[in-house]
Amino acid sequence: MSGSFSGTNTVRRVFHGLCVITDGKAGGRTDEEIVKTALEAGARWIQYREKEKTRREIYREALRLRDATRQFGALFSVNDHADIALAVDADGVHLGQDDLPLREARKLMGGKIIGISAHSLREAMDAAECGADYIGFGPVFPTVTKDAGIPKGVEMLREIKRQVSIPVVAIGGISVENLPEVLAAGADAVAAASAILRGDVSENVRSFMKIIGGERYEQRH
Repeated sequence: MSGSFSGTNTVRRVFHGLCVITDGKAGGRTDEEIVKTALEAGARWIQYREKEKTRREIYREALRLRDATRQFGALFSVNDHADIALAVDADGVHLGQDDLPLREARKLMGGKIIGISAHSLREAMDAAECGADYIGFGPVFPTVTKDAGIPKGVEMLREIKRQVSIPVVAIGGISVENLPEVLAAGADAVAAASAILRGDVSENVRSFMKIIGGERYEQRH
């Protein structure tokens, strides 16, 4: 990996497969119920995203999800909140362009995982140079997620893969129909919310994993 902080940890992190993102509004089911179902179906990376609850509520729910993911040996990351990620001993945090700057987040997170959202080649290259562990690039396709932005397409995904050496996780409108195209463009992993959370979570996870080939997040020393 490139970047000024990557050499500070001794673990070679490799990201593969599916990252399931919670959204707090999945047909009356709780995030905890959905996460447990996704884990039982084979998901091994959960990102907790919550935009409407208080920080204390987020902390309490993150604690429960941390316990659930630990039971399955799954990766657990918290969206936006580096302090809460640390408080619940999450594996990492995922930050947007308007969140805590990466360099400052690294001071808090130490060797834990930091992912950065990028919507352009420049943002992706900056994240890699500053020591991000992976890039969440998107939206690749149109998505129902609020304020997701203009779709970037698979060609930009392919270009980012050519220009940066850290893993790239594709996000935004990913479905079982377009997943092969995304993987062919070089995505190391994909992140999905609505495509997993709508309908039968277990079946949706299995469908994604079957196409991906069952690759999981690995951590090698």
